[in-house]
Amino acid sequence: MISIRGVVLLVIVFAAGFVSASVANVNVENVQKPLASIIPFGTAPEIDSPSDWITEDQIRVYDDRVIIDIENPEWARFTDTNSMDPVFDYGSNAIEIVPEKPEQIHVGDIVSYKSKYASGTIIHRVIEIGNDEDGWYARMKGDNNPIEDPEKIRFGQIQRVVVAIIY
Repeated sequence: MISIRGVVLLVIVFAAGFVSASVANVNVENVQKPLASIIPFGTAPEIDSPSDWITEDQIRVYDDRVIIDIENPEWARFTDTNSMDPVFDYGSNAIEIVPEKPEQIHVGDIVSYKSKYASGTIIHRVIEIGNDEDGWYARMKGDNNPIEDPEKIRFGQIQRVVVAIIY
């Protein structure tokens, strides 16, 4: 229960703050505002999500283990490039599978591929899929990179598709 004394004290503190702000000529427009008041909810740029590679009936959760029923899974770990922050980073683990045909790859999927511009394997998100005079291709981009990767990726360059990320 709130006492009269508590209410009076609260009114005095509020009034003192209001008066001091008026005397100091504080411009309320310069006061920090919560992020939600600056960027309305739901207006952040959309990034396509990966397609559903694992259906709900392929996942079984027990008290002592989790079973994901997929064929030919491969384990992957990541180097510290920061290109896919905050989705994953060094220390994260993933389960990947080898796609059989280009039609399985969708915009939003995260794939590992070999590039003619870099050594090792690159793991980035598919941002575009198309066809040109050389056939099927995908454009890639690291979520944390300012620009897309420099080349069209052909299906033969794609090694695997990320189907699960484990933190």
